[in-house]
Amino acid sequence: MAEVDVNLDHVIPTTILPTYWAKLLVASVSFVCFAHSYDGDFVFDDSEAIVNNKVAGIVGRADLLGALFFLLSFLGYCQAFRESNKEGTQFSTFWVLLSILLSAVAMLCKEQGITVLGFNAVFDALVIGKLNILEIIQKVRHKDKSLENIGWLKNGGLLFRMTLLFSGGATILYIRWRIMGTGPPAFTEVDNPASFADSIFVRAINYNYYYSLNAWLLLCPWWLCFDWSMGCIPLIKSVSDWRIIALAALWFCLIGLICQALCSEDSHKRRILTLGLGFLIIPFLPASNLFFRVGFVVAERVIYLPSVGYCVLLTYGFGILSKHTKKKKLIAATVVGILLINMARCITRCSQWRNEDLLFRSALTVCPLNAKVHYNVGKNLADQGDQTAAIRYYREAVRLNPKYVHAMNNLGNILKERNELQEAEELLSLAVQIQPDFAAAWMNLGIVQNSLRRFGEAERSYWTAIKYRRKYPDCYYNLGRLYADLNRPLDALNAWRNATFLKPEHTLAWNNMIILLDNTGNLAQAEAVGREALELIPHDHSIMFSLANVLGKSQKYKESEALFLKAIKANPSAASYHGNLAVLYHRWGNFNLAKKYYEVSLKLDPLAPGTKENYNLLKRKLEQLQTNSV
Repeated sequence: MAEVDVNLDHVIPTTILPTYWAKLLVASVSFVCFAHSYDGDFVFDDSEAIVNNKVAGIVGRADLLGALFFLLSFLGYCQAFRESNKEGTQFSTFWVLLSILLSAVAMLCKEQGITVLGFNAVFDALVIGKLNILEIIQKVRHKDKSLENIGWLKNGGLLFRMTLLFSGGATILYIRWRIMGTGPPAFTEVDNPASFADSIFVRAINYNYYYSLNAWLLLCPWWLCFDWSMGCIPLIKSVSDWRIIALAALWFCLIGLICQALCSEDSHKRRILTLGLGFLIIPFLPASNLFFRVGFVVAERVIYLPSVGYCVLLTYGFGILSKHTKKKKLIAATVVGILLINMARCITRCSQWRNEDLLFRSALTVCPLNAKVHYNVGKNLADQGDQTAAIRYYREAVRLNPKYVHAMNNLGNILKERNELQEAEELLSLAVQIQPDFAAAWMNLGIVQNSLRRFGEAERSYWTAIKYRRKYPDCYYNLGRLYADLNRPLDALNAWRNATFLKPEHTLAWNNMIILLDNTGNLAQAEAVGREALELIPHDHSIMFSLANVLGKSQKYKESEALFLKAIKANPSAASYHGNLAVLYHRWGNFNLAKKYYEVSLKLDPLAPGTKENYNLLKRKLEQLQTNSV
């Protein structure tokens, strides 16, 4: 009943091709599928995970790395039995322990990596140990006394290996608990609506529907979406919903396969099906909502590992068909056709992931009811400068989800820029009413109130934003602007100083401090602040320009000239840079250079304030000098 089998090649059949050619074929197919995406942009959550992430960008490869170490752990466990032939023992303890260590690495990459321990246990008992569930059930029914003999556990070392796997898993989970604690992440209803349903029936039926959707995506990966939340999949609330058919089909197939895997008299079939079903089901369990609530409805990444089991079952199924039919060429053509169709779909999907515009628009046809899809399309259009189209998509996002505060915030920002202040204030006020700790919305509400000259309300909004986000340099910057408008220079300087303390590269805050000190006649302080800023941001041309103005007023002409020229080199199209350098030369008495830079400034901006008047004054001065010399 439980003879240990250390010859795994017939359990995990090797390719009929030589190993070298098999590897080359797999590599070539993979290259064709993904080559088109190698120079694509960082899109969607890549921005936070990779571009703006300071520790490492490796977090963006969590699923791939988790799958890699999952498979290495499994292969290491298999190796424990292959090494037994060399050592003259039933298994190698070293390889079992190495497999457990690799499972810990897999979990550090992705939480579902720890499921490899459960998979190894099932593989050991049912595949290596040839445990026959049907035989055990029959003995239980007939009260066979041979069940009392558990020597099959000891002889094969199965009990010892199970103890190692359980102890290793418990240790890994304990270490994770010590580091991260036990508190689950906070998810909202829009992330996983079924898990918030009051009825157990509704929760159960929708969870099972989600399983069927995942299975369908493995069978036919045609409808793919970067995000499946926010109404993408409406809840099933009654048995009259036709989607119940999908649940029935899923469990009909699964129960049939499980019965064959556990109870078939053909031991080879049992072991292949067990391997395939183990890969298909066990890595998916953490995403099943069975043990804890997850933060998504469907996530294509979680079926990456289960796809191994799907491939095993598909291959085995075609192998059975090939044995029982004379039309082997038709079977081979079908397999090749499926491969080519999936390659074409992969190439198409890679093209959609090349940039955010293609990615977000591809989701509109798959999930037209998903507010987040419309939000991301709108955000991308706003970044491109198409505010009119962005407003349309933001409004649709708010219509689909009336509590979507991020869409309200972004829509309010655009309306603010278009001077539609009344509606902007209404949207932002609603956003902070729905989510009182939404700091960004409080700050933007303050900006709108400041524009409406309701300064007291604006100040309260800014301080509320800071209350909910202590380290908020942009809010301190806007608070400083408010105090400057209210002629409270000391408060303005303190607010801008806080902004630069929290974000040393905050150019606008530095510039405003320099300009305010300059305008109030504190040239020495303005110079000190300018030099401090330039040390922290040495290549910022706007800081160079502001400091050059201060130095010119302090009659430090040579140093001022050098900074003006550096600023112009960095940004030669700024008319004000040329105009203010001309003013410096004008004061310095270098009239020819002053004339030259006045003319350049006027050429860049004929309406530059003050430049034309200064240029006319210089021309009269030059004419007077010419008259005097004659």
